Amino acid sequence: MAQYEFDNRSFSFRKVTLSVWTVLWRGLRYLVGSMTLAVLYYLVLSLFLHTDTERSLAQENRMYARLYPQMQEQLSLIGDVVEDLQARDDGIYDQVFHTQAPAVNPGRSLEMLPDTMSERNVVALVEQKAIRLTETSARVEADFLAVSALLAARGKHLPPMSLPLEGLSYAQFGASVGQKISPFYKVAVQHSGLDLIAAQGEAVLATADGTVSDVSHSGKGLGNVVTIDHGNGCKTRYAHLGDIFVTQGQRVSRGRKIAAVGISGNSFAPHLHYEVLQDGVAQDPVNYFFASLSPADYADVVYMAVSTEQSLD
Repeated sequence: MAQYEFDNRSFSFRKVTLSVWTVLWRGLRYLVGSMTLAVLYYLVLSLFLHTDTERSLAQENRMYARLYPQMQEQLSLIGDVVEDLQARDDGIYDQVFHTQAPAVNPGRSLEMLPDTMSERNVVALVEQKAIRLTETSARVEADFLAVSALLAARGKHLPPMSLPLEGLSYAQFGASVGQKISPFYKVAVQHSGLDLIAAQGEAVLATADGTVSDVSHSGKGLGNVVTIDHGNGCKTRYAHLGDIFVTQGQRVSRGRKIAAVGISGNSFAPHLHYEVLQDGVAQDPVNYFFASLSPADYADVVYMAVSTEQSLD
């Protein structure tokens, strides 16, 4: 719109001509003023008006702020309990094996990511690894099922891949097959099985379907022993037993309670001496447990079996 001004000398109105810089300056002031008002409006709305999502998040933050001190106290209490249990475990391990207990979770390691990596890249990296692990797990499971189906179709028997005791943790695994220090003679002797530390009277389970081929009782050597024939030249032997609940020639299924943990024969402490024999040759029983443990737990078990130098019989 054109602007006019009154001329006092000629007593008339004349049209005002604006320069380019004046127009630009007025436009700039208008733009800055509009942006300033927009920012003020946004601040007012954000300070005094909240969406349902914002109110919900604010309520969650207040709740977490109240719970955080309690969680810190609980974490401190759990840490004290864990330290006490670790000290007791080290004492028991020293009394039984006369050596220092291995570190907790020895086979596990954490992959450290650089601090400079962005959250988006971390999420993408974890997602890629999760996908690869899922695909690998699916392939392993498919292969395992295919092998099982093939063996069943041919009338074969599955090897003893179950655990002979329920609820085993890696700390219960002792010396396995090889030259181990005898607790009685303090010299290295050939150890033909795997020592599993357990309480006296705990149930001993058959690790695969089979037929009880031998039941013996003795106050020497391996003490009370149950041997199960699984076919295809594979046998398992359970020694230093207490009570025995099966008889020779009896057919047993995997997971069947066959005996109780004892301290019979030359046994330094209550435990199960477990052997796997293939055509009469002692195998390392740890190699048969991979299907009954998670990869991380299996790594810990292998470490324990290899690093334990003293047997319990």
